[in-house]
Amino acid sequence: MKPAPSLPPGHGRFLLGIGFVYLVLTIFLGISPRNRTDWWMEHFIIAFGLGILFATSRWFVFSKTSYLFAFAFLCLHAVGAHYTYSEVPYREWWAALTGAPLPDPGARNHFDRAVHFLYGLLFTRPYREAFYFALKPRHDFWSHLVVLTFIMATSLFYELLEWAAAVLYGGEAGMAFLGTQGDLWDAHKDMLLAAIGGLLGSAGMILHLLFTAKDPGRAWGEGRAKAGGL
Repeated sequence: MKPAPSLPPGHGRFLLGIGFVYLVLTIFLGISPRNRTDWWMEHFIIAFGLGILFATSRWFVFSKTSYLFAFAFLCLHAVGAHYTYSEVPYREWWAALTGAPLPDPGARNHFDRAVHFLYGLLFTRPYREAFYFALKPRHDFWSHLVVLTFIMATSLFYELLEWAAAVLYGGEAGMAFLGTQGDLWDAHKDMLLAAIGGLLGSAGMILHLLFTAKDPGRAWGEGRAKAGGL
C-alpha cells in the first residue's frame, strides 16, 4: 500500500462547500416531510454511501466534476425524500412557472423515473474514475462495460431493498418507499431507465474522446493512482 495521497488543490474547500449546501438542504427538507419513516429510509441509504466515500477518501477522491454530478443527484433525492417520490409536485411547479394547464391528478408522477435515469447518467463518470484508479484496464471497452454493469447491478440492488422495506414496514410507509403507483412493472422500468442513463453517459464520454482526444475520467483515475493510494 502506497502512502495516502494528498487532496488536489482546491478540493478540500470545494467539498466543504457542496457538503454544507447539501447538509442545509437536507435539514430544511427534513423538518416536515410527508412521511417521516420513508424519509429516514431514503436517507439511510445515502448515509451508507457517504460513509463509504468518507472511509475510502484516504486513498481516492473523485474529480470536482464527479462530485458535482453526485451533488445534483443527492439534491434531487432529498426533494424526493421530502415529498415521497410519488408525490413530488414538479408538474404543479412547472404549471405555476409557465402558465401551462395543471396536470391530470390521476396521471402517474414520473419524478422517480427521472431520478433513476439520472442515476445512470450522472454516476457513469464517477464510477469510471474509480474503475481506472482501482483496476487500470488496458482497453477502454472494459471501463464502459464494467461501469454499465455496475450501474445495472446497483439499480437492481436498490429495487430489492425497496421490496424488502415494503415487506418489513408494510402499510403507508412501505408503499411510499416502494413507490410503484400501481405499476406492476415499476421496478423493471426503473432498472431499464438507469441502464439507458448509463449507456448515454458512456456514449457522451466516447464522443468527447473522439472529438477532443481527451478522456477526463480515465485521466483522473490514472492520475490519482500515480499520486498514491493503491
